[in-house]
Amino acid sequence: MSTANSTGYARTVHGSGPGLLLAHGAGGGIEANFGPIMAGLAARHTVVGVDYPGSGLTPDSPTALELDVLADQLVAAADDEGIDAFALCGYSLGVPVAIRVAVRHPRRVTRLVLTAGFARPDTRTDLSAAIWQQLHASGQHLLLSQFLTRLALSAPVLNSLTPEQVRAAAERTAAAHPTGTAAQVDLVRRTDVRTDLAAIAAPTLVIVTTGDALTPVSLQHELAAAIPGARTAELATGHLPFVEQPSRWLELITDFLGPQQDDV
Repeated sequence: MSTANSTGYARTVHGSGPGLLLAHGAGGGIEANFGPIMAGLAARHTVVGVDYPGSGLTPDSPTALELDVLADQLVAAADDEGIDAFALCGYSLGVPVAIRVAVRHPRRVTRLVLTAGFARPDTRTDLSAAIWQQLHASGQHLLLSQFLTRLALSAPVLNSLTPEQVRAAAERTAAAHPTGTAAQVDLVRRTDVRTDLAAIAAPTLVIVTTGDALTPVSLQHELAAAIPGARTAELATGHLPFVEQPSRWLELITDFLGPQQDDV
């Protein structure tokens, strides 16, 4: 089910049970990033997500995006659904969004799952983001799709495809880049939540995508090392676990969340 609140942020709600909030990645959306595992998540939880400006049915923002605003919109969606306590799953840019929620609302967050995440971009990541941002803004969406395919898929999966298959896939996805992609990638480049990490109180699982050329493994381990008591799990994928290994990704998430009592 998708709805929109008074500020125009599109909300997705599925399932029943304890609350589970989802924060998506740059250039993605709730359906794009979590759709392949949504049924599994919703089997045991009331799953709530919001699309950032320029993704899904959420209109573009006239101003630059800010982590606090995205975090507050996600919590507002939980409030509207009557969810007091909740687990949080963040993917890519959704990781710092989820971190900001956890720090701003520590008594409400029961567990935290962070996949393909970062606390800040390093020089290599910033360069990739800059090219991504510029290609989208210039309208070179086919070239952008090819560039992201090179970065987002693990080497074994990419090498299992022919150049013709890669181009055909890029052509199919070139028109699907969200209109807010450049603004979302701009936020990636400005993000730095390192000072938030020591304040995270919720049990945390960091899922490290070991074949990731977009978010380097070193940044993912840096993130985990700075969160008190965080556990790590490795997932042998590139930046797109929902494409390469959705079943294993779902298993890691649900095993960590475990059976939980309904919120009271």
